[in-house]
Amino acid sequence: MLEGKVAIVTGAGRGLGRVEALQLAKLGAKVVVNDLGVELDGSGGSTSLVQQVVGEIAAAGGQAVANHTDVADWDQAKGLIDQAVETFGGLHILVNNAGFLRDRMIFNMSEEDWDSVIRVHLKGHFCTSRWATAYWRDRSKEADGPVYARIINTASEAFLFGSPGQPNYAAAKAGIAALTLTTAQSCARFGVNANAICPR
Repeated sequence: MLEGKVAIVTGAGRGLGRVEALQLAKLGAKVVVNDLGVELDGSGGSTSLVQQVVGEIAAAGGQAVANHTDVADWDQAKGLIDQAVETFGGLHILVNNAGFLRDRMIFNMSEEDWDSVIRVHLKGHFCTSRWATAYWRDRSKEADGPVYARIINTASEAFLFGSPGQPNYAAAKAGIAALTLTTAQSCARFGVNANAICPR
């Protein structure tokens, strides 16, 4: 189904991102597996999670490479897009899933808890999308028509219904939904199809 396609999945070391990476590979895509390997609160960091997922894909007969960059870093996000293109010859699918939690009530939340969660979720989705859409826009101009390009962003029902202990997370997910709509509207003519999912 996705034979010949190249996909990036961020936050693919565990949970939803891991399942997405494995399924994309099962369907024939070549996958760049991205994850910093941090704990659920963003602390620490390890390369082992990504390597395990890459190993699982290879063991099943698929193709994948590891990436350990910070998706919310402007230059590192560009490097992630560049790695897909340089390793597999292109990019067709971007799945933005990276994120962590710093849960606190609004009256107990620190500035750092707010900034770090907004950064990884919202800025992380923006940085990768910015460089991917620029790449697809250029390819569309070269092809003189739309290309095959897909963005899947991970939002949450928290932005619709609220989440008392997660004002930072809920706000970030609302931003992701708005970012997705704007991306879809501005890039459809290049062949970019952008959607947001709320997994629960």
